[in-house]
Amino acid sequence: MADPFGVTELRTRVLDSWAASPARFREDANAEEDYALGGYRDRVVVELAQNAADAAQRAGVRGRLRLVLRGREFTAANTGAPLTAEGVESLSTLRASAKRDAAAVGRFGVGFTSVASISDDVVLASRDGAVRWSRERAAALVHDALVATGRARPELAEELARRDRRVPLLRLPFADGTRPPEGYDSAVVLQLRDADAGARLALQLAEAGQALLLALPWLAEIEIDADGQVRSLYSAPGSDGTVTVRSVDAGGEHVTHWRTLTRSGRFTPEELADRPVEERDRRDWSLTWAVALDPTGGAAALPADVPRVVHAPTPSDEELPVPALLIGTFPLSPDRRRIAPGPAADTLLDAAATAYTELLCRLDAPATWDLVPLERLGGAEFDARFRARVTRLLPDVPFLRTVTGDPVRPRDAVVVEGGDTLLEVLDDLVPNALPGDADLHHPGLRALRLRRVSLADLADLLAGLDRRPAWWARLYAALRAAGQRGADLGELGALPVPLWDGRLVRGPRGLLLPTGASFTSGALDAAALEPLGLRIVHPEAVDPLLVRLGAVEANERAVLTDPMTRAAVENSLDSDDPDTIARAVLELVAASATTVDDEPWLAELALRDTEGDYSPAAELLHPDSPLLDLLVEDAPFGVLADDLAEAYDTETLESVGVVRLFTVHRAHDVTLGAVLAENPDEVPLDGVAEWAAEVSALLGHPELPPIVPELVGVRDLEFVREDRWPRVLELLAAPGPRAAVVEPARVFTGDGRVVDVPSYTAWWLRTGALLGGRTPVESRTADADPALVGLYDEIPVALDPEFARALGVRSDLDRLLADPDGPDDLLDRLGDPERRVPRAVLRRLWAALAEVPADRVSPPERVRAVRGGAVVVADAEDTVVVDAPDLLPLLTGRPVVLGPVERAAALADVLDLDLASEVVEGRVTSSGEVRQVPDEVRAFLGETPLTYLHHEELRVDGVAVEWRCVDGHLHASTTDGLARALCWATGQWARRHLVAALLRDPQTLPVLRAEADLE
Repeated sequence: MADPFGVTELRTRVLDSWAASPARFREDANAEEDYALGGYRDRVVVELAQNAADAAQRAGVRGRLRLVLRGREFTAANTGAPLTAEGVESLSTLRASAKRDAAAVGRFGVGFTSVASISDDVVLASRDGAVRWSRERAAALVHDALVATGRARPELAEELARRDRRVPLLRLPFADGTRPPEGYDSAVVLQLRDADAGARLALQLAEAGQALLLALPWLAEIEIDADGQVRSLYSAPGSDGTVTVRSVDAGGEHVTHWRTLTRSGRFTPEELADRPVEERDRRDWSLTWAVALDPTGGAAALPADVPRVVHAPTPSDEELPVPALLIGTFPLSPDRRRIAPGPAADTLLDAAATAYTELLCRLDAPATWDLVPLERLGGAEFDARFRARVTRLLPDVPFLRTVTGDPVRPRDAVVVEGGDTLLEVLDDLVPNALPGDADLHHPGLRALRLRRVSLADLADLLAGLDRRPAWWARLYAALRAAGQRGADLGELGALPVPLWDGRLVRGPRGLLLPTGASFTSGALDAAALEPLGLRIVHPEAVDPLLVRLGAVEANERAVLTDPMTRAAVENSLDSDDPDTIARAVLELVAASATTVDDEPWLAELALRDTEGDYSPAAELLHPDSPLLDLLVEDAPFGVLADDLAEAYDTETLESVGVVRLFTVHRAHDVTLGAVLAENPDEVPLDGVAEWAAEVSALLGHPELPPIVPELVGVRDLEFVREDRWPRVLELLAAPGPRAAVVEPARVFTGDGRVVDVPSYTAWWLRTGALLGGRTPVESRTADADPALVGLYDEIPVALDPEFARALGVRSDLDRLLADPDGPDDLLDRLGDPERRVPRAVLRRLWAALAEVPADRVSPPERVRAVRGGAVVVADAEDTVVVDAPDLLPLLTGRPVVLGPVERAAALADVLDLDLASEVVEGRVTSSGEVRQVPDEVRAFLGETPLTYLHHEELRVDGVAVEWRCVDGHLHASTTDGLARALCWATGQWARRHLVAALLRDPQTLPVLRAEADLE
């Protein structure tokens, strides 16, 4: 076989050296293992691509590389300069590269050693010939040529045996007849050692990406075919420093545009003094920065297939986590993984930092923000040194752009929060401002530590600025837009605002924006409101932003309730001109429909009276008020001046507290304990302490003071003339004050209960409203129950039932007895001999009182009773309650209470009286004979005693009577007496007259039974 590259001579020299020095054999074997299994273990694809790039460069034409993996065979075919004898010698001689020219990528002479990490059978074919390296053939050659022949020293045989005949793969080349694939100038063909080698190679092929084409610009195309899965990479450099990389696979095409910046120079001898001799001759250096671009031309993140490491020019292990790719001729450590420290590395690092800042100047914001190196903890040394250099340079590099597009250095730049619209309004107030759409939270901008103008700073900057109101409106609109984009408008608390009167004040909070209909129609204007000292925003500067910052949309009510208006009202009595304040307030009240119920302080408005003096509105009566004829002469009220009464409608004047009808006072969260202490400032109502005491007693005097959430009461009732109460009650029954009377007061007790009690006004009127000059209203009746007529006077005014009940007017017996004081009141009236009570009504009253619990009644001293058939008023100690009808003959001449006998005991408890059976002995003193009860009677009544004792003259306690039931025995002396005794004993008292008729004529039994059926 032809030997175009002189490999026979190369083998001979190597064999001779090993024969002469087994240590040289050991050294070559160890060196190849160090590179193949160490620094170059997983760099086969990268190193073969680098060799392909060098071949293309030598040919002067951008080359193509095709990588094909088929089972256990891998082929790397490339175009470019063919293999030469020098190249074969370099590949077979460790650390003696044939590529001494400065531009070559491969320059250390060890890269090809990477093939030994996955293969023991390597072919390098070129159009001028091919070379093969086979570990098996090399081992046989060493054994046959050196060991078997005895040419070598014995130590070689021992070393060969120790290594199990694994000789260095790449030191003994053999001529081969392999040809490169059609269309390619060279090819490396590897027979993979095992499945693990195949898996590691497949991973390297999958990781090969755009970085290869950027680091090896002499390669225009890389095609990767891994067992039929084809992926192609293409690069096309542009004239403006851009590089377009296309990646095509079964999923389609992906294109990445790169912005590159290349710098080159020469090392000084001093900078290379610490480098190996062969490196000292390569004084030229170069570096390239590459940044991926997004569709808008801005910087994009590095693609996933581009490792964030320094390429020197192929990938090293030096991490550089910035979104840009650095490629440079950095000096490397012997394993080609790390950048070797020293003057040369420092020179390139300085150049890389400077070039990086120049690259930033060629990109548009915000692309540059992503490229600003950020502080990192725990970063690698090279990364930290690079960041330190760039951070030192950036403040003076004009890579940022102002809002006008001019370049500006970071140390001069200003970031204004708010957006471009705001910057347009500010114009020249903030020079060197970055565009308003700058992301203030972008890590890159934060890392630059730019001077920031917050909205709070801006508010301070604008203080005292002389601008027209319309300019301020534009500013507010721009700030509002900034808030919609996330700016914190809460920082604008001190924002200047122009007022209607020409002042410029700091801070919108509390300012008024006139928006009500009265303002827009011209019915109210600033001049009319000037006496109130209000701060009203200039109409041309009004903007919703001011409302958001605390300004108040000044409809009529808002202006009226402004603290300055309130202060003016409260101080109006001491004002130099109360009329002007009154005029402004009354206009606002009329426009806003606000009343003292809404704003109680309006009652303090000073108004002129008929004598020319000034008083609070709440102390003035309207000239048309009916109260002028109802109140006593010394009532604490003046009369409103006639001209004011004519100038303003009655409703408006009443809204500020001018009195026309009775005033309803409302107090909230009143603690009855405070009321009991008679705090007049809290509840200015007459007798409220007494009302509170009664409420507390009604609640059982709780340990904690009760609370009334809303205490409502009619004021000034104590000033009513005694002869005017009928008219006053009519006024109080009208809508308005009526609710204060009829609606109960709700009380929260300290033990968690909620109780409704009579209202204060109803309580006051019950005893304070004297009718006829003497009688409280609660002592009257209206449409009364007949049982109450005569006991109560009739009220001399027509009141509806609900109102009358609230006043305590009596109309219903059951309601009367249900009132806490009702039973006692009724008994007092029953004991009044001036009152007329018919006997029929009296029985109903006693029956009703018997149903009242005794503990609710105070025993009366005098009692309405019956004596000798007449109704009388008797002393209680002389009166008894009849509990058995057979005792009546024994009580002749004694006053008795006659109620339902079955409730006699209960009634005696209520009245604290004796029962008749308790004071009368009732002993039978005569003798009688036993007789049978007639069958007709027993048939009529049902179960009855069989016998009774008949007396010719029945005497009880010496008194002749007709009947007596005692100790279960019936005594009778007459037919009527027997009938009463039988009916009383059988509980059929109502039938006594029928039984008497039956006893007289037994033949009437059928008729009597028929009549009984009709009951």
